[in-house]
Amino acid sequence: MAEQQQTESNSGAYLIRGAAILGGAAEDLLIRDGLIVERGQNLQAGGATVIDAEGLVALPGMVDIHTHLREPGREDAETVETGSRAAALGGYTAVHAMANSTPVADTAGVVEQVHTLGRTAGWVDVRPVGAVTVGLAGEQLAELGAMADSRARVRVFSDDGICVHDPVIMRRALEYVKAFDGVVAQHAQEPRLTAGAQMNEGEVSAVLGLAGWPAVAEESIIARDVLLAQHVGSRLHVCHVSTAGSVEIIRWAKSRGVNVTAEVTPHHLLLTDELARSYDPVYKVNPPLRTDADVQALRAGLADGTIDVVGTDHAPHPSEHKECEWAQAAMGMTGLETALSVVQHSMIETGLMGWADFARVTSTAPAGIGRLTDQGRPLEAGEPANVILVDPAARWTVDPSKMATMGRNSPFAGRELPGKVVATFFKGHPTVLDGELNTPYRWLPETPARPDADAAGRN
Repeated sequence: MAEQQQTESNSGAYLIRGAAILGGAAEDLLIRDGLIVERGQNLQAGGATVIDAEGLVALPGMVDIHTHLREPGREDAETVETGSRAAALGGYTAVHAMANSTPVADTAGVVEQVHTLGRTAGWVDVRPVGAVTVGLAGEQLAELGAMADSRARVRVFSDDGICVHDPVIMRRALEYVKAFDGVVAQHAQEPRLTAGAQMNEGEVSAVLGLAGWPAVAEESIIARDVLLAQHVGSRLHVCHVSTAGSVEIIRWAKSRGVNVTAEVTPHHLLLTDELARSYDPVYKVNPPLRTDADVQALRAGLADGTIDVVGTDHAPHPSEHKECEWAQAAMGMTGLETALSVVQHSMIETGLMGWADFARVTSTAPAGIGRLTDQGRPLEAGEPANVILVDPAARWTVDPSKMATMGRNSPFAGRELPGKVVATFFKGHPTVLDGELNTPYRWLPETPARPDADAAGRN
């Protein structure tokens, strides 16, 4: 693809020729010094590395609002290095690293550690998510202000994996984050309704004799929290929506002007609880795979904007935590390297969305939720060069052993999926070329941020 190989310098020039911008007309993009400096037809740039992008789609770099990188403390499952490599290969230029590490990211010191690890790795922009409560225990608010004011400039807070079930704590968190334009990302799961639950409550769970996880356990928390968010006038984000009823509640809340956003995972857009009949723990996840009716409702909600973004909920586990009996297995699936393909299959190839819509739900909207002012930007002159090139005609078979993530728990193993990331440009530097890892971006020394640097983010 590349006619001339560039060195590791971040400041190289690249001329992308003939890419379909957002799936539309074919144009050229000239990238230099971290920016898109020109867009148009038949561009010329002496000395630039030329990328033949005929037949490829150019999109803004993807932003994941929901990633588990496990470090610090669970380096047997994933590290910031391996997870961010997987992200780059999947077309991401930014990921939000969830707080359920060991120790929990509930202090400025821990989020700064994750922030530094991300910059050292250099494959994507790693943005730490701060815990809502100390130790994810749900009893006392964590150092929200200190994390917001830290070098990591945290704007997303979540106890993901555990619901903030106490309404008083949830209200206080929503009130607190207003001070710095933050958002609380809720894992909607009423714990008393899901004690011992193993999969979706329904016909399949009854046949298999596995404890069921009712839809109302998710829906009741969402209903409560959208009312709390409306009451205090704060931003609420709902993680991994999985039921048709949840989609309806969020649609109702938005019609009332509640400042709520929501995400859906790739696996909830495609897989159903019928897969649990295999008793293969690779299909055990939180929230659980639901019914086909739920899948169709989630697709419709994503298409009409009720659901704002796709978040992978990338959750790698050591093999021994998945290669065991269902009841003892950990919950979670990997997703960074398959997300684009699954969304193409479930949303684009079904005619529900086009590539411009894809860019909205995987890049522009999640960047806005996280207040990332240099991500999810239009592919126009003067904008940061966070760009990916996708071959929509490619077909590939998922082989977890060949992935960059340490996790082998992909629910798509052995499946043929469409679409492949050919190149990823992070801040103008190609972290991926010809579908393979190239070299990481090398960050310049950090400078103190303006106190209002993120407060000017988009709605």
